[in-house]
Parts: sequence; structure tokens; C-alpha cells
Amino acid sequence: MDEDQIDRITRLPKVELHLHHEGAAPPAFIRGLAQEKSVNLEGVFTSNGGYAFRDFVHFLSVYEAATSVLKSPEDYARLTKAVLEESAANDVVYSETFLSPDFCGGGDVGAWREYLHAIKDAADEAERDHGIILRGIVTCIRHFGPDKAKATALCAAETAGDWIVGFGIAGDEMKGKPKDFAYSFDMAREAGLHLTAHAGEWGGAASVHDAIDDLGVTRIGHGVHAITDLALVDKLVENEIVLEVCPGSNVVLNVYPNLAVHPIDTLRERGVKVTVSTDDPPFFHTTMRQEYLNLAKTFGWDEAVFAELNDTAARAAFCDDDTRARVLKRLERI
Repeated sequence: MDEDQIDRITRLPKVELHLHHEGAAPPAFIRGLAQEKSVNLEGVFTSNGGYAFRDFVHFLSVYEAATSVLKSPEDYARLTKAVLEESAANDVVYSETFLSPDFCGGGDVGAWREYLHAIKDAADEAERDHGIILRGIVTCIRHFGPDKAKATALCAAETAGDWIVGFGIAGDEMKGKPKDFAYSFDMAREAGLHLTAHAGEWGGAASVHDAIDDLGVTRIGHGVHAITDLALVDKLVENEIVLEVCPGSNVVLNVYPNLAVHPIDTLRERGVKVTVSTDDPPFFHTTMRQEYLNLAKTFGWDEAVFAELNDTAARAAFCDDDTRARVLKRLERI
């Protein structure tokens, strides 16, 4: 594959379905906010200015420490602008971002509405300025427990609509079981929200089974350990469950030692609907262009494969049909 082909691939219009809003914050943005607010973030950054963490559990604590400087709707508006400028620079035309009312107003519906209003206004501005479309997925935090998840689900249900389009769960996969959060997912489903769940990153194939069976999700965040259970792979194919795969994240966190042994290509060849996302891009030293570059070089994927991935992502997006039609139009190759 020559450099011209690689360049065309990395510059393709892209759809990203798995992006954590706070986790996409540029380190310089978080450092600047900390300085403005006189917040000590010692230990959060490396000597060269990136985020510092040892492993997944430590990553979660660093993530929450960095998020602690985001204290107001205005902070989230500024964050949204910074995140979407970076995504647009990587040719992303549509993105879904995970938002937690636990961080945006402490789980109070009234406060959450204020944060959401600020985020949406900033997203609308970015759409006008950069052409990127953003939609929100309200996400409960697994290691915060089922009770807090119910408050989060209420926030989601009260603001469900054309912009808040989904509900999910993130956090430490080893805490509790998916069925512990079934009440919250039922509430979100009754409000008309689409459902996704992080599973199969740390909890093995069984966690993917449980997320599908106990929560009724149509998408799985990560899901890569499904490859260890071929009956589960068949289940994903038969039920058209879409995987939000984040290869760079998986390698940095040592879910897999390198991209060459990552199962995304095998899953795709077996008929699983896979998509590509960055997860928490500055934490994992990646961008959407970088993901495409690495996948093209490692697996020899050409433009047609990436076009297929983006078509899958657009059709799996939780947005309304009019928005989906606009996104699909943007994906058409000229």
C-alpha cells in the first residue's frame, strides 16, 4: 500500500460511536482550567504534558481527577468546543459522546439540564463552524453502583429526544454484574433511548453475553473478548449486535500486546459488525486518523473496508433517520 493510498484512507470522512466526553479533553485544556481555578492536579500529567496512568484502574482514577476541574456548564461548553475541533480536524463528520450526569451536575435532573443545554449549544456551534454532528449517550458509571445509576437513568429519561439518543454504562467492568443495572436500562428503554454497554474489554466473553441478555443492548462498547467464544461471535452476527471497537485504547491498556494480534480483523471476517473509535484519545495517544493509519498498515485494509466500517457505524448510530441520511450523504465518496 503506497503513501497516496494511506493518505486517502486517513482523510476519509469518519463516524465515531465510542468517545468519552471528558476523556477526549486535551491535556493542555485541563491544565489550563486547573490553573484558572487553582486546582492542584499533581500526579495527573507526565513530564511531557500527557496524562499519567499505570493501568486501567489507575486510568479511571486519573480520569476522575482530571474531570474534577470541570465544575460548571460553561466549562463543559468550552470542553465540547475543544473536543469537536479536534474530531473535525480528523475528518469526523458524526460522533456520539458518552456523558455522565454524575460529572455534569451530580446526578440532579435540574443541574443536568443546565449542563446539557451548554453542551448542546456548543455542539450546535461546532456543527455550524466545522460541519461535525454530535449526539449524546447518557452513561452511568458502573463502579459508582446501581443506586447512582438509577439517578443517571432518570436524567437520561427526562432529557431523551433528538439530541440525547442513547443510554449506556461505562467504568470498571469488574464491579458488579450487568443485571444489577437492569432497572436503569429498563427506564431508559421505556423513554425511547437506544442502549449500549461496555463489555468484553476486561470481563471476558461472559460479560458480553450478560450485557446482551440482561440489558437488551444493540451495541457493545469494545466487546473484543467475544472472539474467545465462537458461539458468542455467532450470536453477535445473528442478532446484528454492533461492536464499538477501540483498537488503540486496547493496545495502550494492554488488553492486547500489539495491534497485530488484536481481533478486530478476525471479528470482521467472521461477519461481526465492527466500527472504529478512539475511546479517550489523548489518554491513549491516538486520533481517528491515527487509528485508520495503524489499521491500514497492520491489516492491509483498503478504502473499501473503511467505507464499509463507516457505513456500518452510520447505520448503527442512535440518531434519528433524517440525521442518519445526512451522515450517509457525507460519507459518499466523490
